[in-house]
Amino acid sequence: MRFVRHRHAPVEVNLTPLIDVVFLLLIFFMVSTTFETRQALELELPLSDTAAPLAASPITLVVSREGDYRLGEQRLDAAGLSVALAEVADAAREHGLIVEADRHSSHGAVVTALDRAGALGIQQIRIATRDSLTHVETP
Repeated sequence: MRFVRHRHAPVEVNLTPLIDVVFLLLIFFMVSTTFETRQALELELPLSDTAAPLAASPITLVVSREGDYRLGEQRLDAAGLSVALAEVADAAREHGLIVEADRHSSHGAVVTALDRAGALGIQQIRIATRDSLTHVETP
């Protein structure tokens, strides 16, 4: 007995709806994204594979909670900061500048210090931090 064979159409996956959805998502993200240019302070961050002692001690600038500055043993206000940094600018350009700021000091005081150092051509600026794993605060 001879059976009639029915030819089955090959199974196809229609990708047109998938491509439509991908294009709609792409257009949505392109329209909803905002591009904003921000001015940022350019800092050259040091790279280190292993810790090594410094050959020469860098200059340390301390920013207090109240927004005052201390360079060495000399206490400064915002007006005297430029003059004091200008005196040590050659050493800071050669050995670097470390900015130690209290975590409750104002952002503006730190930016002022970085701006004044940048105006004097000091490019090796490091911001001191404390290791949070080994630091235990006392009340």
